[in-house]
Amino acid sequence: MSDQTNLKRLEVAIKDPSLWRVAMDSDFVYKFKRSPVAVVSTVVVLILILSAVFAPLIAPFNPFDPSSLNLMNGFSKPMEPNAFTGDTFWLGTDDQGRDVFSTILYGMRISLFVGAAAVLLAMVIGITLGLLAGYVGGWTETLIMRVADVQLTFPSILVAMLITGVAKGFTPVEYRDQMAVIVLIVAIGLSDWVQFARVVRGATLVEKNKEYVQAARLIGRKPGAIMLRHILPNVLSPVLVIATISLALAIIAEATLSFLGVGAPPTQPSLGTLIRIGQGFLFSGEWWILLFPAVTLLALALSVNLLGDWLRDALNPRLK
Repeated sequence: MSDQTNLKRLEVAIKDPSLWRVAMDSDFVYKFKRSPVAVVSTVVVLILILSAVFAPLIAPFNPFDPSSLNLMNGFSKPMEPNAFTGDTFWLGTDDQGRDVFSTILYGMRISLFVGAAAVLLAMVIGITLGLLAGYVGGWTETLIMRVADVQLTFPSILVAMLITGVAKGFTPVEYRDQMAVIVLIVAIGLSDWVQFARVVRGATLVEKNKEYVQAARLIGRKPGAIMLRHILPNVLSPVLVIATISLALAIIAEATLSFLGVGAPPTQPSLGTLIRIGQGFLFSGEWWILLFPAVTLLALALSVNLLGDWLRDALNPRLK
């Protein structure tokens, strides 16, 4: 960025010192505007998230209301009138006559909720253990890091499947469908905390030897207060980048578990459940039941992943 450009932005900030103007003139926003990938990814992510949040207002039908379903509308092709009822559906219907477009909107709500909640759980566990390992050190650090190393030897999806199986084994049969989403969140969260812990530990090892931490010790600050109020705010930048990328991985993990039949139940179908249902009708000619949920999942995961990659580069001080 040229000195002339910086000078112009500084002059604008002086004339209009509002917080919004300062934010819009920041390097972060400048880089964002000049990155087509970041802009397009953000737009796609916002459209999909808002569509899921406002699904009851956008969806033409409530696919999970049995009173609104008509089995005669089953297997209706996209944008073609049904041979029996004459009804037309944008993306067709499934075997039960449910509008595929509506099921996708409602399915995204489950996928996004599970993914976001799982990443939040992984962040809480990983940040807590990473701070303890980096600041306390000793046998605490050894124990936490060895557990993390052992977990890294197994694919996260297998760890999630193991946790899901164990949790369902202890859950009464009559409550399994009701607890399925919570079990999914816990399983994915417990399988993804390691990367947060390792990054936070490394950053904490650097921060704890700096002058402001030593000053906090001298004035009598307790270790918990030092970790939470002084070290934590300075190690959050890489954590936020990892969280964005982990969100895409968590959504894919949820879809994988649901596709394998150990995730969201049919009464609360996610995108993975819809793909599993559509896969059973793919070779009989009803391709739309599988295609549209799969394309939605691909667009959501790819956009979040690309946005996370851009954040990693934008927040990397070595690339500034």
